[in-house]
Amino acid sequence: MFKKVITALLLGLVLTGCKDENTNQEDIAMAAGAKLDTILNNYYEDGLRLNPISATTSGDMRYNDRFPNSLSDDYHDSLRDYYTTYRDKVQAIDDANLAESEKMSREILLWETEINLEGLEFEKNKYMPIDQMWSVNLFMGQLASGMGAQPFNTVADYRNWLKRVDGYLTWMTSAEERMREGMAKGYVLPVSLITKVIPQFASMAEGNAENHLFFGPVNNFPENFSEEEKTQLTEEYRQMIEEKVIPAYKKMHDFMTEDYLPEGRESSGIADIPGGEKFYRHQIKLYATTNMTAEEIHQLGLQEVERISEEMIEVKEQVGFEGSLKKFFNYVRENKELMPYSSPEEVIANFEDIHQRMQPNLNKLFNVKPKTAFEVRRTEEFRESSASAEYNPGSLDGTRPGIFYVPVPDAAAYNVYSDESLFLHEAIPGHHYQISLTQENEDLPDFRKTLWYSGYGEGWALYSESLGKELGLYTDPYQYFGMLGAEMHRAVRLVVDTGPHSKGWTREEAIQYSLDNEAESEASVISEIERYMANPGQALSYKIGQLKIQELRDKARTALGDQFDIREYHSKVLETGAVPLQLLENKIDRWVEEAQAEGSQE
Repeated sequence: MFKKVITALLLGLVLTGCKDENTNQEDIAMAAGAKLDTILNNYYEDGLRLNPISATTSGDMRYNDRFPNSLSDDYHDSLRDYYTTYRDKVQAIDDANLAESEKMSREILLWETEINLEGLEFEKNKYMPIDQMWSVNLFMGQLASGMGAQPFNTVADYRNWLKRVDGYLTWMTSAEERMREGMAKGYVLPVSLITKVIPQFASMAEGNAENHLFFGPVNNFPENFSEEEKTQLTEEYRQMIEEKVIPAYKKMHDFMTEDYLPEGRESSGIADIPGGEKFYRHQIKLYATTNMTAEEIHQLGLQEVERISEEMIEVKEQVGFEGSLKKFFNYVRENKELMPYSSPEEVIANFEDIHQRMQPNLNKLFNVKPKTAFEVRRTEEFRESSASAEYNPGSLDGTRPGIFYVPVPDAAAYNVYSDESLFLHEAIPGHHYQISLTQENEDLPDFRKTLWYSGYGEGWALYSESLGKELGLYTDPYQYFGMLGAEMHRAVRLVVDTGPHSKGWTREEAIQYSLDNEAESEASVISEIERYMANPGQALSYKIGQLKIQELRDKARTALGDQFDIREYHSKVLETGAVPLQLLENKIDRWVEEAQAEGSQE
């Protein structure tokens, strides 16, 4: 009896000790999680202050009057301090005490701070701040029209924009100064890109206030504005445009024409600027979130081009075309039956029809869908001649819809053969699903809702194109060929991005390789090649990301067999928000292991 009592007492002490230890561990874990949450929240808030344009596009309107001079040394120093401080803070947290989702947030923040600190070491972005496709002046044109993320609902909104424009024009002055410094140091755009930039500035340096893009908000005053408010704002906007905006654009146009163009590079690749080879390696890691070398990517591209070509030949034979694949490309490009429209409105209506046809089948592939509204719009005329189709996310608060922009510079020449795959990529279930579901996910910290990793985001969008048959599309062989053409386009990118930037290819060699291997028009190919010249590495992310997402799907299906649910797989991929590809792979591997363990217990 005594022995039993002692045993019971000892057991009680052990259990009490275990309970105390477990409680202590839980307290430690909660403290670590709370500390991480504070760091993540502060990182996000400080980031919005440093990048107020990002705040506006996310729907946070606190900084709508601000436009920092991102080309100044002080701003670069602020960025370096910002990333260094948060890298050190998050490194100090022991991830052994974090939940799985918290561990991923910690890993992402480490990746973010380190990749951005690496980027600050390169002078290229400082000395080459303007190009024909990606630079600040083009995005500011979207905001200035009154149809973008910048709100124009109150008098305060209109005044905020006046202040923001002042900051933007300071940036433009700095851009010219930095470009002059860059010219002296060997940092200058290729001639072929400069010639595309000049007309963009010319179009904004002409006319008067009433017909200027920046006058758009004045033409759309809210009904509740008083006549006095309208009159006063109209005059303020007129002065802004005629006394500030037009002169600034004219000055930049004259500089680009008279000084910058004569110094332009004849070479095409980024390796020809100081530190260009190292910068390209950084760009590959930044966009594709991979450690693959340029040579490995180039060879992968050649293999993918060959594989897709074989499937294209099957479609060519299916439609009864006699001739080479290259001739079939030309036939598709020039086939007037595939150019049925006479107005931009008809082009937009066709995308609306695609949306309606696929709707009934979405439940087969997705068990979670976004709440954010969605629209298809024509790209604004001022930029559509050099723009590609694109998706602009809705706001975090859901008040602004996600928008799929389609450039239609010439409706009569618009070829529809790739419209279904384009919609799947840019809209649903591509960018609209991925970005909107991320923004709506209340389990993600705010800083992850606005992150963008091109390997993941563009990889998902390209993967989405492969879902067309399951969604009731691609019943027309030409539309299926359009999907193959879009995939080929991304495979070709692996070759023609690495070619000029790491293997010494000329612009003309890259253009010819594209024309030989895909069904894009010559004008479209030229625009694309010049896009890669302007932003090295970004175009690699699509195919690398797509192949990784498809690889993970195949691996999960093989491992789980009858347990595999495509809807659940898509949910697991999308619920993470944008992440580096290695972190996505780690997550899917854990999901498969957990599903296998659950299956073995049933």
